[in-house]
Amino acid sequence: MFEKKVFDYKGLEVRVSDYANEGILDILDHAIQGSEGGLRFSLKNIAPRIAAYKDQIRFVSLYKKNNITGTVGSCFRVSGQGDLCYPTSYLRYLAFQSTYQSDSGWRKRKRAHIKPETDDSFKQKTLEIFSKPYLLDLNNVFQGDKHIMYAFLESMNERSKNLVNQAGYEYIRSFLTVAFSRFSPKSDKRVVKLKNEEKPQMESILREYYLDYSFFSTDYSFFGNKYYVLKEGDEIIAGVSAIPSVYKVYDVPGIWGWVMMKVLPKTPYFRRLFRPGEFRYLVFDAIYCRKGREPLLGNLFESACAAEGFHTGLTWLDDHSQLYDKLRTIVKMGALNRMLNAKPGLVYARFLNIPENEKERFYNAPAYISGFDFS
Repeated sequence: MFEKKVFDYKGLEVRVSDYANEGILDILDHAIQGSEGGLRFSLKNIAPRIAAYKDQIRFVSLYKKNNITGTVGSCFRVSGQGDLCYPTSYLRYLAFQSTYQSDSGWRKRKRAHIKPETDDSFKQKTLEIFSKPYLLDLNNVFQGDKHIMYAFLESMNERSKNLVNQAGYEYIRSFLTVAFSRFSPKSDKRVVKLKNEEKPQMESILREYYLDYSFFSTDYSFFGNKYYVLKEGDEIIAGVSAIPSVYKVYDVPGIWGWVMMKVLPKTPYFRRLFRPGEFRYLVFDAIYCRKGREPLLGNLFESACAAEGFHTGLTWLDDHSQLYDKLRTIVKMGALNRMLNAKPGLVYARFLNIPENEKERFYNAPAYISGFDFS
């Protein structure tokens, strides 16, 4: 494990580490995700998820007089296939104090007797880290290599959008949250947990299914050994990774948001689906279904919920992908999805040493939104 200082100025320090120390875990545990007027929540399973990234995660942290004031995680992977295959770094765990998230915050620091040109220089150097992955001490990542750094943002989160825009990131795709729910989930005898010896076959099936998606990776498709498949005979017809997760929800926008926060928790059946204090759900990731058999996904999701003891599942899908269209129009997703009025999420990317003709592919291809990265 390592932690190193990248640069400093007058009590402010930027450090890079390959692990989450106590300060990083503390600020992440207390961070509220989202923005005013949008969905606001906090994650409840941070430490084990960080551990799952192993040596492929780096934290860029800002310290003031040796006290942490914010951090961002950068998760490395080789993603995509064919013309969409590149070394990539996914940014998550953004937890910065508001002082450092907007231009107004940096202006406040200027009024604190720091020379404007020096303050701007420090800010620019900090933002440059998010376009220079070779500074993060990753194996086989060097200056001048092709690389894509990307992040998923809420469309209403102006502070985060402002931050990544200043770092040179571009908006390329959008996605939506899709919910599945059952008051009393039942098992389908055709659904079983994937065996270890079947994982290579399933990985091959997934790679073919997501061949035309950007940012696809099977690195976490079988996380926790909770991949469920629906079989007919010995043939796999559909599959899904079911990752148990917990949010604490502070606010859900809109009229239905008010109903979810104030009414559902007091309603006998609906409180099985949603409790803001401890919203338990499965993340559905690495979803597969043979073409033309999409209605069976409802059976698969319900069986996964029954097996794991949950009533609700969430997934995130590019809103111009065929899978999103099928779930929206063919699969019976349940009551919670009808209430959910989530705003679009946005995919932002910074393309490093990549020519325009190659960048264009990422505007046209559906983006794979990793459920594991949201868990």
